[in-house]
Order: sequence, then C-alpha cells, then structure tokens
Amino acid sequence: MTDRQPSHATRPRLALFDLDHTLLPLDSDYEWGEFTIRLGWCDRDDFGRRNEAFYADYQAGRLDVHDYVRFATQAMRSRGPQDAAQAHARFMREVIEPAVRPSALALLQKHRDQGDLVLIITATNEFVTRPIAQFLGVDHLIAIELERDGADRYTGEIRGTPSMREGKVQRLKQWLAERNLTLEGIESTFYSDSMNDLPLLELVNHPVATNPDARLRALARERHWPILDLFDPAP
Repeated sequence: MTDRQPSHATRPRLALFDLDHTLLPLDSDYEWGEFTIRLGWCDRDDFGRRNEAFYADYQAGRLDVHDYVRFATQAMRSRGPQDAAQAHARFMREVIEPAVRPSALALLQKHRDQGDLVLIITATNEFVTRPIAQFLGVDHLIAIELERDGADRYTGEIRGTPSMREGKVQRLKQWLAERNLTLEGIESTFYSDSMNDLPLLELVNHPVATNPDARLRALARERHWPILDLFDPAP
C-alpha cells in the first residue's frame, strides 16, 4: 500500500499573513523605533537617521538583519525588561491599536470562519510583534526570535534562523514539521505586501499580493495573482 496525499478538499488549510503593511497600514518595527525617540530613549537625529537608512535597505531588499536587530533593540535592552514592557503596552495603546483597520480584522475572521489555521509570519522581532498578534486574535506567530542571556535579558542577537526572505520558508517548514505537516500536504494562502516575501509567495498554493509595493504589484499582474488593497486602494 502506498501513501496518498490528502485531496485539496480534505487537507488542512493554512492562512499566512505578513504583518507590516499587510495587516497593519504601517511598519511596526520602524514605528517602535520612532516611539522610543519620543520617549527620550534615543537621540532623535542619530537614531532617526539610522532608522530611516535601515528601513530604506529593507524596502530595497538589502537589509543586514543582524545589524538591524542589534540597533533596533538597543534602547529597550538598555532600559531593562520592566521599562520595556511598560513602554510597549503604551506603544500598543497609542500607535498600534488606533491603526488597526476593520478590513484587516474582517479578513482574519473570514479565515477563522472557514476553519483555516491562521498564522502571522513576519521579519519583525518577537518583542514588537507578539503583543500585536495577540491583539489581532492570532495565536500562531513566526517572528525573529531574540537571544536571551542567563538573566533572561535580550542580548541583541538573533536566535535561530531570521524569518526574512528565504528564512520565512525555512521557519515555516520547521513550524509545520513540529505539527507533522508539510507544505505539500496543506492548502496554503499567503498575504504579503513585499517583494522580500517572494520566496514564500512562490511556494504557497494561493499567493495574494496585499497592499503591494510597486514591484510586487507589477509581478502579481504579470503572474495573474490576486491583488488585495485592504487600506487605501491604489490606482
């Protein structure tokens, strides 16, 4: 007797979502950096200039994620876990929660109603994104994991494979393997705004260019992928 793959009608369904500029109309990592400037944790000119440069590198697909994570976590690491947690709770109230759009919540709920397993997979670190995923009602999160020292304080280094570009594919395969699943054995949909996510968009059954940047929008039209504008429609 040979093993048989489950049919499309019976195999598990997974709805994958990028976070920044996909479910959120902003970049949570960038906005967290700007928030720490407003708190007085960072020098406005120096941090702001470097934060802008890293963001431009990300958009251009040339970001050194290890350098960026050291930079992006420096302020909260220097303040300690308690101050960082309190600041993030305020960040959620003042920046993230007001930005969440009903259209994004409705899309997540649609997939829940269909019985899909919902997962956020993001290149932003877990400190910034886990509370956001919880606020959105998403239990499963793949984010950049941060290394901790013996005192359970973040070191500024990345633990394991960064969930960026090809790393998202690796981390997703690991996540599925832990549940005795494979990409080939599930029906998968992935929503993303960025060409950085092309490796995963090309692997899923149903890629959806969501609030896409100009390059991804052009590619989606060329490949006849669905284009979804959750926020302000583009021409």
